[in-house]
Amino acid sequence: MHLNAKKMAVSGLMLALTEACILAGSVLETNTLFLLAAASYFVGIVKREFGSRVAAAFYLAGVLLGFIVSPNKMYALTYAAMGLYILLIEIAWEWMGRTVTEETAGKYGKLFWAVKYAVFNVLYIPAVLLMQEFLFGRRLGALVLAAVLLAGQVGLFFYDYAYGYVQRELWGKLRGRFLD
Repeated sequence: MHLNAKKMAVSGLMLALTEACILAGSVLETNTLFLLAAASYFVGIVKREFGSRVAAAFYLAGVLLGFIVSPNKMYALTYAAMGLYILLIEIAWEWMGRTVTEETAGKYGKLFWAVKYAVFNVLYIPAVLLMQEFLFGRRLGALVLAAVLLAGQVGLFFYDYAYGYVQRELWGKLRGRFLD
């Protein structure tokens, strides 16, 4: 009983911070992607601390609340994509971790990066191709479209690196204050 109450309290606090980041992204237009990324990182924290089921419920609650409270629904949609990416790679990491041995660890590290890029591209490429007029106000030329798709690949590297840093450094130091 106590552990479930603690899970709920910590998850509720993180959900409030998630929504605050989404709303702040609507107000501080220059920091929108940074704040939406920060909001999505809470999905990964909840996944690592409480498991896939709690993280999936947390993610769905974050998306629904985002659409309800955010004045700009595009930010809620962006959070939904970023949070789904985090949730899926965390589930993939957990699944792959069940089969990793010391001899295969190097191979699985490369495979995990391939899974990350596959998950990202399944979300990113259709969004860019199918919503060009909505995202950019017009259809893009082939060269500009290729540049946008390539920029997404580079952006994923930085997004994923920042997520790893948040998990290792920031959450690693704050974790005891929330969970003890």
